[in-house]
Amino acid sequence: MTESKLASLTLTGLFAFGLLLFSSLASAQQAAPSLPLLFDARERLARPDLSSLVRLRFLTSVDFPPFNFTDQNGKLSGFNVDLAREICSELEISDKCQIQAIPFVDLKDALAASQGDAVIAGLAVTPELRRQFVFSRPYLMLPARFVRNLAAPIDGKTAAALAGRPVGVVRGTVHEAMLAAFFPALKAEPFDTKDALLAALKERKVDAGFADALQLSFWVSSPAAEKCCALFDGPYLSEHFLGEGMTIMLRQKDSVLTSAIDHALATLSRNGRLQEIYLRYFPYGLY
Repeated sequence: MTESKLASLTLTGLFAFGLLLFSSLASAQQAAPSLPLLFDARERLARPDLSSLVRLRFLTSVDFPPFNFTDQNGKLSGFNVDLAREICSELEISDKCQIQAIPFVDLKDALAASQGDAVIAGLAVTPELRRQFVFSRPYLMLPARFVRNLAAPIDGKTAAALAGRPVGVVRGTVHEAMLAAFFPALKAEPFDTKDALLAALKERKVDAGFADALQLSFWVSSPAAEKCCALFDGPYLSEHFLGEGMTIMLRQKDSVLTSAIDHALATLSRNGRLQEIYLRYFPYGLY
C-alpha cells in the first residue's frame, strides 16, 4: 500500500465548495451533529514537560482543502492548520510553533530528515509508514454515508428503507467493498467515477448512493446538486475499510512530543475546542 491522502479531493472543486459553506454558515437552518468523542472521558493522558523544547515545526501541504490549503489571500489555512495552532496553545508553546507548507510528496522525507517535527496533512496510516514513524491518536474519522434523492419515495430513515432500490457506488473503491460487506441485501449499482455516480443520483437514475461523507457533505450543499439530495442514515465507520482516521505523524525518537500531542488532542476533544474547529470547516457536518 502506498501513502495517500485520506480522501481524494480536487483543489478547485472542493475549495469552491468550502467557500460556499463558509459564506452560508450563518444561515444554516440546523446545528450540525456533534463531533464524536474519540478519547475516553475517564482516560487521563499525562502532559509531558516540554521546557527543553526549542521549537515545534508542523509540516503540511496546500492541496488538501478544507484541511490544508492557501486561501484567496495566499494565507495558509484549513482544519489541520487551525488544529496545529490550538495544539500549540494548549501546550503553552505558541511562541515556539511554526507551520510550514511543502509539497505533499516531500512530507515523509522532510520529516525523516528532521526538516520538521510533525506532519499534519491527511497522510493515511500504512504498515510501511508505521515501520518508520509513530502516529498520534486519531482526531477525526472520515465516515461513509448514504445520500438520497429527495424525490425518491423512500419510506424510512435507515438503510433498511433502501431495500430493493438501486444504490449507486463507485466501482473498485473501498466504499463498494464496504457497501457489500455492511449491506449485502442492498442492490448496488456501480459507476466508473464519482461524478458519474452523482450525476445519476441527481437525475434519479439511482435513488441513493454510498460514498465518502466528506465529499458528499460538500456536494449536497453545492449549487451543482441543485438541492436534489440529502445525506441519509449513518455515519458508518470502519477501520478495516476506511483506515485509522486523521492523525499526526512524528519521528519514532520523539516519544515525549508524541505524548504531548496526544495530551493536547484529548484536552481539545473534551473541552469542545476541537468541535469548534470542526464546525468552522464543516458547518453541515459529516456525521
